[in-house]
Amino acid sequence: MIFYDCSTAPNPRRARMFIAEKGLALECHDISIAKGEQLGDAFKSVNPHATVPVLITDEGTALTENLGIAAYLEATHPNPPLMGRTAEEKGLVLMWNAIAEQQGGVPIAEALRNGHPFFADRAIPGPSDYGQIPELVSRGLDRTEKFFDRLEQRLQASRYLATNDFTLADISAFVFVEFARVIKMRIPDANDATLAWHAGIKARPSAVL
Repeated sequence: MIFYDCSTAPNPRRARMFIAEKGLALECHDISIAKGEQLGDAFKSVNPHATVPVLITDEGTALTENLGIAAYLEATHPNPPLMGRTAEEKGLVLMWNAIAEQQGGVPIAEALRNGHPFFADRAIPGPSDYGQIPELVSRGLDRTEKFFDRLEQRLQASRYLATNDFTLADISAFVFVEFARVIKMRIPDANDATLAWHAGIKARPSAVL
């Protein structure tokens, strides 16, 4: 397998953590978004849609979305299980992963890409140039605040987001919580359950990669 990464971006970090938790050592290539390498012909020959991460499977298929990468690795390397054991757990993992993506990752990205000068003509990842919509910044900040509230509510009742065990959902939420620093947002000091959850994941070897 070959993994195309970007050391500074959240979505590749999610896949990188998943790979590390599976105990896999893959051939890796770092693609610099800061240098625009994802838009170069060399990388677009791997993924014409110019996004990372990408996993080239043992069969030669290019998987370009985190959920596809995770599903493939879970099926080919089932231990430790990171996407649930029972039917109910599998549903909960995918549900909370979607919540992390849509209620955490999306608003953080909207606030960053529509407000930072670096993304003036790159408000949406991919091969096409899109201008910024400044109104999305305040909405993104408000939605991120609500995401922190939802995490705290859930983690007051559960050690991890989806099940009693660490899963893909925790990886996604953790990475987005960490990435919120780019819009100057942090876990509120009063959110004790989220702070404890974050500290526990931060101590895992996969979190430092």
